[in-house]
Amino acid sequence: MDKSYHVRKNEDIEKIIKRKETVGDSCFVVYKLLNPDVPHLRFAISVPKKYGNAVERNLIRRRIREIVAHAGLKDDFDYFIVVKPAAGALTFAELTADLHKLFARAKII
Repeated sequence: MDKSYHVRKNEDIEKIIKRKETVGDSCFVVYKLLNPDVPHLRFAISVPKKYGNAVERNLIRRRIREIVAHAGLKDDFDYFIVVKPAAGALTFAELTADLHKLFARAKII
């Protein structure tokens, strides 16, 4: 995905979090915010240091980016995905299924 699909500014991420439209489980928390100013979706991923070393954190980020790219999420929204340490034990197929379940609960796919 192009970099225009990423939420980079800290104040934008804080706006998404303050809105408190969330769904979550033991592995992820997904925040969403309606943003009709941008013609496509934007997202940010947060992986805490408790998850593992830099290699493991970057791997989960790449996997989540790939899942988001092919998930068919609604446009006009900004998303913030927080990864919990329990997600480290999941395979790519389990990550995909878990995130799709959360996206469905959030009514964004």
